Amino acid sequence: MKILIIGNMGYVGPGTIKQLRKSYPDAELIGYDIGYFANRLTNAILLPEVVLNSQIIGDVRKFPANLLEGVDAVIYLAAISNDPMGAKYEDVTLDVNYRSCVRISYMAREAGVKSFVFASSCSMYGLADQYPKTENDSLNPLTAYARSKVFSERELELLATGDFTITCLRFATACGMSDRLRLDLVLNDFVAGAITTGEITILSDGTPWRPLINVLDMARAIDWAVTREQHNGGAFLAVNAGSNEWNYQVRDLAQAVADLIPNCRVILNREAQPDKRSYRVSFDLFAKLAPDHQPIHDLHHTIEKLYEGISKIGLNDPKFRESKYMRLKILSGLQEASLLNDDLSWTWEQQMVLK
Repeated sequence: MKILIIGNMGYVGPGTIKQLRKSYPDAELIGYDIGYFANRLTNAILLPEVVLNSQIIGDVRKFPANLLEGVDAVIYLAAISNDPMGAKYEDVTLDVNYRSCVRISYMAREAGVKSFVFASSCSMYGLADQYPKTENDSLNPLTAYARSKVFSERELELLATGDFTITCLRFATACGMSDRLRLDLVLNDFVAGAITTGEITILSDGTPWRPLINVLDMARAIDWAVTREQHNGGAFLAVNAGSNEWNYQVRDLAQAVADLIPNCRVILNREAQPDKRSYRVSFDLFAKLAPDHQPIHDLHHTIEKLYEGISKIGLNDPKFRESKYMRLKILSGLQEASLLNDDLSWTWEQQMVLK
């Protein structure tokens, strides 16, 4: 088997490639990534990409068709990956998350690739906390990031055939420790705040709902999707990926962190404007289709591992939201150093095979 992982050098990629190497020890695994966050390692003993057969540095907007020769499955993780980045770089977000995804999916089908896995998002449900949303409910994307996922799914559905299986995993909000940690995620932010300031600051009134998933459980879902058969969900499948037990209100997440990390308190902004990004999600279909790849990490264990991992990093700066662990800060810093253009392309032509 030959698997191409596009966007593997971010937060989700390290766990994904380790999971794939464990499940398919003889597979040829190829990484393709632009490299924005390649050197942002956290507690990694080895460069995560050592488990790959090759790592290619390149831009999805200039993806070469020849890389798809002989590939059995493509995993599309590439994304401008959160709402603040989407707000600042809206057109780039659509280019990377949507237009390039659809174009590469078409190229993959033409090249004879059998399986295409797209990292989608439950954020497309928007304001939807009245009841847990299923895959058949209406979508209400409120941000450029969420819209990019909706646009991608709509066009990917048109590309699926009897010989080309497409699986869109609508992931819950990611959390947990990674070899390339991000702190611009709600649970990760709370743990970092508890460690560095003794305070967990909720920037909303705490009532919004968020479904969460450990980043390592995302890897398990991707593993399942790579070899999903069409009798198990159809040629095209968009499925909520997560666990019903992980639907939480933000204030409850904060309290769970405070209960585990000593000497910290929760600060709630009761004057905050309501956060419209509030949604509960049903993961019943995922449980039915992928019974052997269900999430195995719970909230308590995830917080413990974050506490342990962030402590080992030695993070003690109360201004951690200005640090290298925030993806928007990294991109802005690369632009300030004249390494990235306005469209987030490198200021030099590049495509390089590292291994």
